[in-house]
Order: sequence, then C-alpha cells, then structure tokens
Amino acid sequence: MELVNGYTLMEYAKKNKIVLPAFNTTNFELTHGIIKGFQMTKKGGYVQISSSNLELSNPFIIKEMVDFSMKKLAIDIPIALHLDHGKSFDDVKECIDAGFTSIMVDMSHLPLSENIKEVDRISQYCHFFNIPVEAELGAIGGKEESESLSESEGKTNPEDVEEFVRMTNCDLLAVSIGNVHGLDQKPNIDFPLLKEISEISKVPLVLHGGSGIPFKDVIHAKEFNVIKVNYGSDLRKEFISTFGQAYELNHNAFDVKTLSEKGIENVSNTVVNIMNSIN
Repeated sequence: MELVNGYTLMEYAKKNKIVLPAFNTTNFELTHGIIKGFQMTKKGGYVQISSSNLELSNPFIIKEMVDFSMKKLAIDIPIALHLDHGKSFDDVKECIDAGFTSIMVDMSHLPLSENIKEVDRISQYCHFFNIPVEAELGAIGGKEESESLSESEGKTNPEDVEEFVRMTNCDLLAVSIGNVHGLDQKPNIDFPLLKEISEISKVPLVLHGGSGIPFKDVIHAKEFNVIKVNYGSDLRKEFISTFGQAYELNHNAFDVKTLSEKGIENVSNTVVNIMNSIN
C-alpha cells in the first residue's frame, strides 16, 4: 500500500472515530520502528518530520525511507507523510516535490496578521496539489520554541480562532492549551479553553507535545474535535536509551546492527503502547 493523502487519513479518523497519532522521525531506525508499530496495531496515522530535523537529510531521503519500510513490512493500513513545523515556503515546496502528503506550516512566531497572510499563501499552494494544511495559533512551549513563554502568553486566544481559520483556509488547527513540546516541562491541559475553541473552529484540532500528556487526557480531548496528537520525545528517548544502556553495561558494546535492531523494536513497542492507549 502506498502513502495516503492527508485528507483520506482525516476521513479515516472520522469514520472510525479515532484520534490520529503523528510520530516524529529523524532517521531510518525511527522511521522503520514507527511504521512497524502501525502495522502491529493495524491502525493508521502519520509519520512526520520537522523542518529542523530535515537539516540532517532532506525530504526525498525521508520519503524513500518511508516507501522502503512500507514495502518491506507489506503495509495495509493508511499512513500519511507529514511535514511538522514547516518554517518556510521553500520547506513546504520541497516536501511536496518529494511526495509528502500532508503539511504543517508554523508561522506562530509572527504577529497574527502576518501569520494569517503567510499561512494563507502556503495553503493556496498546498491546496493546488490537494494537500491539507495544519497551522498553529498560539505558541506551544518546549523544545520547538526558541524563546521562553509563560503559560498564559502562549495560549491560543479563542477570539482569534474564527478569523484565523476562515482567512487562512487551513484544514487542521494546532492549538496551545497548556501542552508543551518535550519531556522537561509538565503539561497542564486547559480543557475549558479546548472546549471553547472546539465550539468556534470549523476544522479539527491538533495537540502537539503528546509525549507528556496523560493518555486519559488525550482520550478526553477527542470529545472536543481533536483529531491528531503528536509524539516524538518518548520515541527518541526509547531509541537513544537502547544505546546508552548497552554502553553502561559494556563499554566495548559497539555492534551497531544489533543495537539498531533492538532500538527499532523498542520504538515499535512504544508506538503500539501509545496507539492502543489513546484509541
């Protein structure tokens, strides 16, 4: 089975009444572990990579790795390839050229009017290729942020939601409701704010920073039109700790192939646990 269009994946989620997990990758081992986890659960979702991590390779290499893993594992469930936190038109264009099937454009660092203008420009380009667009309103703290924000400063303002969605023509809205990237900070999900936003937004909502959010909160968030939740830090932690633990036990442990295979297994098991816990 080939990659599916992001719109197709969204319809799959609505039909099956599930929230779509979106797992961040960086390299082949993470990619293969993620896709193996999808196949083990027989549930669909996203493989995604951020613009910053694309600096280690490029979109074409990532697409080839995904295609290879899907073919090797005989994938028969819907998977989309998503750009996470796209920071420029060039990033978006290159990913579409490579075969990505879903795009996030993150201009949340800009003033609202400029954020709207840039997202709308990129949405028009993506929609020409029938590719859905996720946009961010508010500033989600943690690892992706270059500046430290207080909880109140970063939260999505409900008063901006209707205009933002209407003017940008985005298909998914990433919101800041106390969720944070990474594992260093503890999230504090503001469910009354999420409920208010969900009653205003005409498009489904996205939560970033899923690694730190309790599964029960993700399940609760589904009641408020949350369709996609991002996971990255816990997968990286599992993969890196595979090598760290082996080295601690034996400073002469250098069998990269064996350790990589173990890392892939740990990543896929983490994916399975997440997917079975949120749906």
